[in-house]
Amino acid sequence: METLIRQTSTVMARLGEGGRLVIPADMRRAMGVESGDVLLLSLDEIGLRVMTRNHALARAQEMMRALVPANVSLTDELIADRRREAANE
Repeated sequence: METLIRQTSTVMARLGEGGRLVIPADMRRAMGVESGDVLLLSLDEIGLRVMTRNHALARAQEMMRALVPANVSLTDELIADRRREAANE
């Protein structure tokens, strides 16, 4: 899992033509992104968040780990469900 970046730097940026926003080079490097990479944008009560796919995946995995007990295998449960369904057909 990628290391989550915790920076306190804040910069001002101007919204450009067509709603374009330029992410400063040092922030792109810290995020590990380059021109052409796909980023996920979300809007919440604080503002706009910009995440890489890996960061979004890591956050989703953390959220699921918090919901599923450590001794539970969702894969095993899914397989058992499918076997029960097949047996009932």
